[in-house]
Amino acid sequence: MAPMASCIDQSKASKAPQGMGLHGVLNVNKPDGWTSHDVVQRLRSGLGIPKVGHAGTLDPHATGVLPVLIGKGTKIAQYLLGWEKEYGAVLQLGQRTDTQDAWGTVLEEFPLESLTEDRIRSVFATFQGSIQQVPPMYSAVKIGGQPLYKKARRGETVDRPAKTVVIHDLEIQRLNIPEVAFRVVCSKGTYVRTLCEDIGNVLQVGGHLKWLQRRRVGPIHVDQALEVESLLGGLEFSHLDGAFLSLDQALEGFHAVEVDSDDARKVLHGNAISWDRVVNTYVESRVSPKGDNMVRVKQKDGQLLALGRGPVFQTGKGGPVLAIETVFS
Repeated sequence: MAPMASCIDQSKASKAPQGMGLHGVLNVNKPDGWTSHDVVQRLRSGLGIPKVGHAGTLDPHATGVLPVLIGKGTKIAQYLLGWEKEYGAVLQLGQRTDTQDAWGTVLEEFPLESLTEDRIRSVFATFQGSIQQVPPMYSAVKIGGQPLYKKARRGETVDRPAKTVVIHDLEIQRLNIPEVAFRVVCSKGTYVRTLCEDIGNVLQVGGHLKWLQRRRVGPIHVDQALEVESLLGGLEFSHLDGAFLSLDQALEGFHAVEVDSDDARKVLHGNAISWDRVVNTYVESRVSPKGDNMVRVKQKDGQLLALGRGPVFQTGKGGPVLAIETVFS
């Protein structure tokens, strides 16, 4: 859905937690009624941290895991957006709304007398795997340089190209017509609201999203997520018990290479270095020197310096190099 007006209460901000020199990804449980931007603003102002962002927007009425990027963590958002996501959701059958969820205007209602549990389970099964989704009008997707939700608020509807998303797992957990509670594990860019409406359309009874919780984003789970007010209450980062990922932990899906101290200085200035100087120093032997791989670039003491890509052939370099994309200096 489109962002709502901020509902944060600045008067409740308390002392900042200890350890704010850390940089990485904080696992925050987004409250119902808050936009993802609300959470970022509250933590930025309440903790006095100038650099705070997030990876993966949640609709205002959705709750659950919001990866909040702190300090140098704001540099890695683009690398985290590909993380797999898991949701718990409730589909309400029999009604279609303009926002594809329970907070929009009902456009159509359908009788449900002929609908059976077997038919619902059969249709759910067809949505597993690679599917095509058309982004909803009430979304932040930009067409013509403007978010779709702004056009929707003006009563406009525009053509949106379908995109391929992957539903890795789709499991009905409770079925009590007209409600279907389910769990879904999906790729980036998947709209669970749209999934609900599409299922309802195939069933020919309409449908919309009634409830949504994001349970996991990559390695970050909701059972380790922290409440915003707890963070503002002075919680120490050393006691986060898995709710905080360092830059290196957040990026561990990329293999690592090591460089010596001389090359480390070049890396920290964003300069490419000869691929031959790192090709034999893989921390992870599974990285193939024949491919263009994204890698973590580390010093021999384990300090993360940058993200790079290699082997890359650059004009005038005479051979393959490790090109530096993002420096964590």
